[in-house]
Amino acid sequence: MSHVYVVGQVTVNDPERWLDYVERIPETLASWGGEVIMRGQRASTLAGQPGHPNIVMLRFPDMHAVEQWYDSPEYQALIPLRDAAAQVDLAAYEG
Repeated sequence: MSHVYVVGQVTVNDPERWLDYVERIPETLASWGGEVIMRGQRASTLAGQPGHPNIVMLRFPDMHAVEQWYDSPEYQALIPLRDAAAQVDLAAYEG
């Protein structure tokens, strides 16, 4: 079964607000079959010039679930907090 992964590349500007945002994310994922696969900080640069030091990866059953999650009132309500806490680039990948 193929999944869709949402990858967030992150630079945290306000650690306290970021922690608040991170703690609220799981409750927005369950309705859409989403889950946090990993969060981490760059340990080493092997090639290129990565733009952000942190990464998060979410897994969803399909692209429709990703779109429904992102557009949901629950997640949309967290976007101002996310944007106040960090610079985040999000992209979805099929795989």
